[in-house]
Amino acid sequence: MRRITNTFAAFTALALVAAPALAQADPVSAAIADPTRPQADRDKDAARNPAAMLAFAQIKPGDHAVDAWTGSGYWARLFGKVVGDQGHVIAYVPAEVTKFRANAVDVAKAIGTEPGRANIEAASDPAADQPPAQMHGTYDVVWIFENYHDLHNAMFPANTPADFNRGVFALLKPGGVYVVVDHADAPGTGFAHTGDLHRVDPAAVRKEIEAAGFVFDGQSDVLANPADPHTANVFDAALRGHTDRFAYRFRKPKG
Repeated sequence: MRRITNTFAAFTALALVAAPALAQADPVSAAIADPTRPQADRDKDAARNPAAMLAFAQIKPGDHAVDAWTGSGYWARLFGKVVGDQGHVIAYVPAEVTKFRANAVDVAKAIGTEPGRANIEAASDPAADQPPAQMHGTYDVVWIFENYHDLHNAMFPANTPADFNRGVFALLKPGGVYVVVDHADAPGTGFAHTGDLHRVDPAAVRKEIEAAGFVFDGQSDVLANPADPHTANVFDAALRGHTDRFAYRFRKPKG
């Protein structure tokens, strides 16, 4: 995450310039209702419950946020509207992803060229890379949705999860939050099925992230599905979009 932003200073400078007050209307509702959102994004809303998830992430106007493993940009677009012109969003693509999705960085770059999304910037480097010292303590929210388990898969070096979490910890401001949403595996399975089922044991994730210095700050059951037996691949047509998903929020201590 070494190159996580090239223009943070520019956005910070803009925030210090006299400007109209941030809108007091509910920014989450406005972001979801944004008429410029692609229909493909809107089609995912029922399965992702963005209102609850954005509230859980505690993202707000003026924030600087990272949508790690941004994919098609669903969350980056929402974050961009919530944080507004005085905020900044990184649509981050681990460099390893380009080994099987060659256009992943181009897709991320294209998000920021869409009308009204100039506050979204693409970045890509190996997931284990560390942000430079000048970037330490500069972001409010880091978010990874349904891809944390992949950090344990063969495309990444074995040390990647620990190094990625260490980089997130360095990047966040004191008090900043790290939100992980992923497909739940059965208790006690650890990281055994991150490759075949694309699932991960929530308790194992929590232990791993707390080891980086984070404090567990809460969970949401909005995307939970008790009927999921945790035995099927998450891409199974009968289950896709309805897996049992956990949402954990971690906080970087202020002291």
